[in-house]
Amino acid sequence: MSTMTITTRRAADKRRGGIRPAPGPKLPWGPPSVYFIALVVIGLMLGPVLYIIIGGFRSNSEITVNPSGLPTEWRWENYASVLTAPQFWTQVGNSTIVGLATTAGAVALGLMASYVIGRYSFRGRGALYALFAAGLMFPITVAITPLYIVIRNLGLMNSLPGVILPQIAFALPVTIIILVPFLRAIPDEIQEAAYIDGCGRLAFFWRMVLPLAIPGVITVSILAFIGSWNAYLLPLFILNNEAAFTLPLGVQQFSSQYSVDTARVLAFTSLSMLPALIFFSLFERRIVGGLTGAVKG
Repeated sequence: MSTMTITTRRAADKRRGGIRPAPGPKLPWGPPSVYFIALVVIGLMLGPVLYIIIGGFRSNSEITVNPSGLPTEWRWENYASVLTAPQFWTQVGNSTIVGLATTAGAVALGLMASYVIGRYSFRGRGALYALFAAGLMFPITVAITPLYIVIRNLGLMNSLPGVILPQIAFALPVTIIILVPFLRAIPDEIQEAAYIDGCGRLAFFWRMVLPLAIPGVITVSILAFIGSWNAYLLPLFILNNEAAFTLPLGVQQFSSQYSVDTARVLAFTSLSMLPALIFFSLFERRIVGGLTGAVKG
């Protein structure tokens, strides 16, 4: 191709609005049916949540006449009455204490157990890991009766520690299963270099293992906190004192007390689940990244 031809084509491209870039590779968007199914699933998941939140802004007569409609007048007083109720903030405080204590206990114990299982070779290591993994097959509904007897014999009924300790135990299997691959994936060369530099086992754990396992620690912390925040069955059996109620029990109590006032019940329910939704939304990428790292490890 001559120089004159190239110059002529460039001039023509400039007159048409500039030189057009080379077309990039087409993205594999997939069939439209996949996105339609995804939208349907998202709608089924978000529909009840939106109904509860919007229903809190309606009046009882509107909910009775048209349960699925939008509010003709947004009634903020339903949420204001819940936010000014002392029992609501007491239950928020109890749920926060239980959630933070459960998260701290599950992460601390799970991290130490995962460090031993993932970094050291000893007889029975596989059986120990399988024992923790088997804990996933025993939900709390199966163990609630013997657990109730144990908590009663320990004198922890109607107290927050009576809820915290069992929740830590039931959060340990997930915590260990997620953290063991993280700790096992740490190269042995790093540990050998640390030992040569005079770093002991505990120092290696605090200075090297813990920083490298931060993604997994964040993941298990979020899962433990959200699981504790939404726990209902265990507090229902352990707590009978209203002053120690967590938010799930508070929702039940409020629904029974104000069963006629549906709008306020919906407002109370939406406010009780809002912290967990916000917490999960903010750290969603952390959860996915931690689980992905656990699978790769």
